[in-house]
Amino acid sequence: MNHLLTAIEVAAMIAFALSGVFEAARKRLDAVGVCVVAGLAAFGGGTLRDVLLDRRPFFWVENAVWLWGLLALCATVMLFMRTQHVAPTERAMQWPDALGLGLFTASGTQIALQAGSPALVAVLMGVITATFGGVLRDIVCNEIPALLRDHRPYAVCAFVGAWVVVALPWLGAEPWQAMLAGGLVSALLRIAALWTGYTLPRWSAGP
Repeated sequence: MNHLLTAIEVAAMIAFALSGVFEAARKRLDAVGVCVVAGLAAFGGGTLRDVLLDRRPFFWVENAVWLWGLLALCATVMLFMRTQHVAPTERAMQWPDALGLGLFTASGTQIALQAGSPALVAVLMGVITATFGGVLRDIVCNEIPALLRDHRPYAVCAFVGAWVVVALPWLGAEPWQAMLAGGLVSALLRIAALWTGYTLPRWSAGP
């Protein structure tokens, strides 16, 4: 179970780091800026989760090899995009972001459950883990966070997937099955929203 949780966290960090690299490249940041934005996207949500759950040391401090992995990933992607002339579009950033959303939802919710958090708190920890890194990424890149601006379900997808992680063990599923199912639900909901262009109802302040 712990090995699966670690694997999901690593995959989620890679996915969000890629989204950060693409966004930093779109903004034409230098190499330091790319690494900073990728790090915020990859580690921001999990760090806030650990702060709120009072978990020490932080997950990326305890596993410093992940920092080296992040630097290697940034260098490799920057080199690839330069040599292959791949345009870092906003659309390209959305797919690893959707994958990271699902994976971080699953891991964040499960970590909170293992810490003894009530169901609703565990769900909120899953949502925070899945969304806060993207919020930091967008703020540093001088963008209104995608969580707030594109009107397509984002936090809602994480919220639904987190409840799957919480609810399936009540129905007799193993925790690892619940994690995989919850992460898949969150990612597929976000991908479906991107594919169809579905948007949530917008607030209207008019009469």
